[in-house]
Amino acid sequence: MSKVLILIPSRMAAQRLPGKPLLEIKNIPIISHVVKRGQETGLGEVVVCAEDKEIMSAVEKDGGRAILTGNYHKNGTERIYEGLQKLQTEDVDYVISLQGDEPEINPGDIKNLYRHVIENNSDIGTLAAEINEDKIFNNENVVKVKTQEKLKNNNFVVAIDFSRNNLSKESSNVYHHIGIYCYKVSILKKYVNLEHTKNEIENRLEQLRALDNNIIINVALAKSAPIGIDTKEDYIALKKIMEYKS
Repeated sequence: MSKVLILIPSRMAAQRLPGKPLLEIKNIPIISHVVKRGQETGLGEVVVCAEDKEIMSAVEKDGGRAILTGNYHKNGTERIYEGLQKLQTEDVDYVISLQGDEPEINPGDIKNLYRHVIENNSDIGTLAAEINEDKIFNNENVVKVKTQEKLKNNNFVVAIDFSRNNLSKESSNVYHHIGIYCYKVSILKKYVNLEHTKNEIENRLEQLRALDNNIIINVALAKSAPIGIDTKEDYIALKKIMEYKS
């Protein structure tokens, strides 16, 4: 049976909202909410790969596990690979990377992604949701993915492109990308040893490095797109939603 590890890259120095991993919702830091969502999948151990000791301390205070990683990484994928190396878990076959700013990610969607990756022997799998509002297409904070064919509940289609603003609503098979990934460990290692590509740097999208090097990314349909926290306004809005639910 394949062994999976869930890793969450996290750092305090977010450009648009510094310190956001430790902003609280229901008296719990955002990063600890994400840890809980990962734990609720029951797929494997959840570890935060933190750039800062403050994050590490907060996670451990809430009963989670965290390790300290370097401050030189260009993206979250590079950070989780360092975390994987530090954990020295040689028997791990797959790594799931969660976004540290999506406290309402659906554990069922994470499990569904992992199932698709295993069943299809995929190198990299990710999630996307239907776009129900036109304004999403013009929102650079929302990454869009174009797929080879229409996403359905039970298929696992090939990603053609990822973009912040170059995919219009007139294009077919364009979806709201949810930035969680499930990697074969061998592919994760291959990815971090590839040169950064011009496409990746210009678009500020780490997944383009994989596509630029002919690594296939498969996409599964999520039930809905979780609200990501990029700005103070996002945080206030999601805080109200989550506190209202409780």
